[in-house]
Amino acid sequence: MAEICCQEAKSPPATAATVATVSASAAAAAVASSVMDRRRRRLELKRFRLASDLEQSAAEYAGARKRPRIPRTVSGPCPDAASASENAERCPRFGFSSVCGRRREMEDAVSIRPGFLPGSGKSHFFGVFDGHGCSHVATTCQELMHEVVAEEHQKAGSGEEPVWKEVMERSFARLDERAANWAITRSSEEPACRCEQKMPSRCDHVGSTAVVAVVSPTQLVVGNAGDSRAVLSRAGVPVALSVDHKPDRPDELERIQAAGGRVIYWDGARVLGVLAMSRAIGDGYLKPFVTAEPEVTVTERSDADECLILASDGLWDVVTNEMACDVARACFRSNGPPEPAAAQAQASGEAKASEGVSKAESDRACSDAAMLLAKLALARGSSDNVSVVVVDLRRGS
Repeated sequence: MAEICCQEAKSPPATAATVATVSASAAAAAVASSVMDRRRRRLELKRFRLASDLEQSAAEYAGARKRPRIPRTVSGPCPDAASASENAERCPRFGFSSVCGRRREMEDAVSIRPGFLPGSGKSHFFGVFDGHGCSHVATTCQELMHEVVAEEHQKAGSGEEPVWKEVMERSFARLDERAANWAITRSSEEPACRCEQKMPSRCDHVGSTAVVAVVSPTQLVVGNAGDSRAVLSRAGVPVALSVDHKPDRPDELERIQAAGGRVIYWDGARVLGVLAMSRAIGDGYLKPFVTAEPEVTVTERSDADECLILASDGLWDVVTNEMACDVARACFRSNGPPEPAAAQAQASGEAKASEGVSKAESDRACSDAAMLLAKLALARGSSDNVSVVVVDLRRGS
């Protein structure tokens, strides 16, 4: 015990100075820790505010610059119909859908002109135009093609049935010439197109496919230049009314090579390694290898005709003719047959058409078919704009 007491006695007692030094060190450490914590919180707050501002700016920019990528489906009565009976006679049953899809820009255009021929309300114009390089050629075709076809039809008619091949060829040639002169003929008040803002200007690098159809009570006239397509569903069997103008199509390849051009395989067959189609309106820098001359077919209508489908390659790249016709027929089956025409009802002794669906319901079936085909194309991986027109060709029963 004595040894222990002696050892304890030898240990120097803690002085007030030592205690003060330890307390000061602890206080300094606490102050430094609190300062670092405040600085860290301020930095984190700044980062959060900066991230929020960037997200808000990006959202505002996207909302201002990007096009809405939702389907736009429209169908409806002819606006200049004076009465219900005249409307039923003059206006076809139709629907369409035009979707931007996965592209940044919408370059497709659709034209539907019921009763477009002067003095005749029974011929109707439908067209799908798939632009490339810019949208102004497709838009020009949308606004003017039906007028040019009507003018050429009037010139060629002279009281007799016009030769539709010549009418379509002259119409496409006139639109091609207008596309070539677009930059110098357009109004100076119009805003500059995005192709004009490039240095140098690339207006002659712009073009558009064109597939148009004239539907009359007795005929289907189709003119096509490019890889858009027209398909007729007849008695459950798809009938192609146009053939895609691809550069590696044997006759097109021969024509291009005879003109001194080449077809280069770069992500598919392309004219001079650039354009993936061999016919189009515009594309002045690729003349004469790319021509605007259309292929024209004239088909007599039949009681077995069900519908006509016009669409851009955004649909046909991923959907077959058979599949497209099946979708349209399924929509028609759920809708029912069209109501009988007034003349047929009177001939059969009926006071009014009591069987079949109305024109508005038939329009809805066409719109549903067009919208479903556009959605099907996107679901199957189409990376292009998708435009579809569906025309009901069924006769009232």
